[in-house]
Amino acid sequence: MNAREVLERLQRGEIDISRAEQLLKLDFLERIGEHAVFDHGREARRGIPEIVFGESKTPEVAAEIVSKAISDRDIMLVSRASPAHVKAISKAVDPSWVRYEERARMVVVDKRPGRESKGLIGILTAGSSDIGVAEEAKVVAEAMGCRVMVSYDVGVAALHRLMDPLIKMLEAGVDCLIVVAGMEGALPTVISGLSDVPVIGVPTSVGYGYGGKGEGALMGMLQTCSPGLVVVNIDNGVAAGATAALISLRSRRG
Repeated sequence: MNAREVLERLQRGEIDISRAEQLLKLDFLERIGEHAVFDHGREARRGIPEIVFGESKTPEVAAEIVSKAISDRDIMLVSRASPAHVKAISKAVDPSWVRYEERARMVVVDKRPGRESKGLIGILTAGSSDIGVAEEAKVVAEAMGCRVMVSYDVGVAALHRLMDPLIKMLEAGVDCLIVVAGMEGALPTVISGLSDVPVIGVPTSVGYGYGGKGEGALMGMLQTCSPGLVVVNIDNGVAAGATAALISLRSRRG
């Protein structure tokens, strides 16, 4: 829930004024077991659904956090999750809320029967090895209320593949583009030079030898000569999807 959704729930009588005040406060914290201090107001302040980083948590810990936190919200995500996380979470909450986005390695816990998409972004990848990170960004952006257009494997090794999908996205009116690339990371600069919308570059840990863990792509994107391109950390589809959605939703407000 963002701040507006908290107020709408109060107006509909789904929560009382004390609960609404708690959800909007900066200090509404809850200890969950021995492993988490959960900030219930973060989503209302930021407009980004709660995302639990699953890779370093056991399935049981992730499930306990989700089962406690989901009571105050309609959607949560667990990133870098395994099928074992899905199984544990499905036991802890209503399994009809739970789905696993395998390519993104994300668990989506969604209580909503449906939600209107208010934003529109585009996601492109340089190669098929970059799709997992792109799908992570896609899941986050969709959870925040954006429709997402995708085109994969359109990198600079065969640049003629790029133009048709890029033109379609721009003509459709995307508010932001996410471009995911490994190796030397050239594609975001190319797209930024051809586009009139913000571009978010995502370097991936794809490549050989020196710089092949994403450092080469990251440095190349940071040194771009095309203004309007910003860069998130290596493999960080979550940050790219959240930022693109914030840009799109803000630009369409009112």
